[in-house]
Amino acid sequence: MNFADTLQTNPIFETLAQQADALGMRAYVVGGFVRDLLLKRPSKDIDVVCLGSGIALAEAVGKAMKAPVAVFPNFGTAMVKVDLAGQPWEVEFVGARKESYRADSRKPIVEDGTLEDDQNRRDFTINAMGIQLNRTGKAGVYGDLLDPFDGQKDLKRKIIRTPLDPLITFSDDPLRMMRAIRFASQLNFDIEPATFDAIVQMNERIGIVSRERITDELNKIILSPTPSYGFKLLYHAGLLERIFPELVALKGVETIEGRGHKDNFYHTLQVLDNIANRTKSTPELDAQELWLRWAALLHDIAKPATKRYDKRVGWTFHGHEDMGARWVPGIFRTMKLPLHESMRMVQKLVRLHLRPIALTKEQITDSALRRLLVEAGHDLDGLMALCRADITSKNYEKVQKHLRNFDRVEQKLIDLETRDELRNFQPVITGELIMETFGLPPSREVGDLKTLIREAILDGVVPNTLEAAYPFLIEEGRKRNLTPVQVAQPVPANRSTADTRTSG
Repeated sequence: MNFADTLQTNPIFETLAQQADALGMRAYVVGGFVRDLLLKRPSKDIDVVCLGSGIALAEAVGKAMKAPVAVFPNFGTAMVKVDLAGQPWEVEFVGARKESYRADSRKPIVEDGTLEDDQNRRDFTINAMGIQLNRTGKAGVYGDLLDPFDGQKDLKRKIIRTPLDPLITFSDDPLRMMRAIRFASQLNFDIEPATFDAIVQMNERIGIVSRERITDELNKIILSPTPSYGFKLLYHAGLLERIFPELVALKGVETIEGRGHKDNFYHTLQVLDNIANRTKSTPELDAQELWLRWAALLHDIAKPATKRYDKRVGWTFHGHEDMGARWVPGIFRTMKLPLHESMRMVQKLVRLHLRPIALTKEQITDSALRRLLVEAGHDLDGLMALCRADITSKNYEKVQKHLRNFDRVEQKLIDLETRDELRNFQPVITGELIMETFGLPPSREVGDLKTLIREAILDGVVPNTLEAAYPFLIEEGRKRNLTPVQVAQPVPANRSTADTRTSG
């Protein structure tokens, strides 16, 4: 098979060929780009292996294309970033090499090698293919596909298989065990039995891999089209227990007096899939999608810790949403995930995930809806998506009934938000204004008054305007024997009352 015509549509490959020939260096496109080319999947990351200095070839290509070159001398690699018609491409260069490992280390002994050596050290057959780049010399024909391990055949069979003995491949880099599952989940492939058996046999070796690398692969599984497939493979391979024991703790059904609860592990995976099914899978999903899927993964994480059996009502998990929210920072810290806004969003969705569903089971008041809108804020859309995904049952009619009730709640939320603009809610009466009005220092009394007014606004007792709320503040203060220092209504400072309004 020859890809010369395909390569000619992209000027990067012409430049690669010219510069490799000028240096008298054999060079090949390898790895994921070749795999995705055969699968007709988009890819803008190109890996180039050459017999010689990858850094020298990168510098020549960067100069020819007037593109920046990043050199990593400790690793013998370099990267060129190229912009083509507004689309960013990354080309990574490395010299062909062979590696050997000590049993207790992930740091390889690296030596210069042949193309065959380089292909032997690849993780899977589908990533061990290469495309010839040279046009001159006896290196081969430009565009020819080099496929020493029948990667094309494995692509057609939808199989993940290691080029060499899988025990050797996984011992060299234990992260490849997770990569096998990640590719299976992304591509909807099977893992060849001997390869999977090797993962089961060696799963404890994942412990020498850094948490950052593990989490990077886990995130890619979470973002795959059907993430439950990847998580089930992780579980059956024995890897999930080692990298995410809190999730494994959800598995199983306990029965007392003939009454059991659902298996919260498989329920969680169904919720995760439901979230994933909302969006078309693309190689570059919006970053926000990752955190919404993490919220789905963690929404019931504290159920094992809160599980109780009540003879009257059966199994309960009271407070699992609050406990789960408290666990989120610790889980993120362990996973080396960011501890900023993304974590806080996940924590909020875990804490609130029962609230909208509970509203479908009771008389809905504007007060309850206001409180949900204020607490959810800008994350309301994500919360509603999570709640919809959380409605799981084998009974189709039951699911449809719950979704119809949820539609009613969602429409009321939309109507109330349109009217009151509560996502940016801030009470117009601030703690500073309370202190100025009554001549008070910072104190519990100030906080109590502030909370009282906030609750009154959310209950619809008083609109969130100075014209209405300030007299209410004066009246409530007098009930507490507080004498106002000033009674005249203050002029709003840089605040539009329309921006924080709410009506009864």
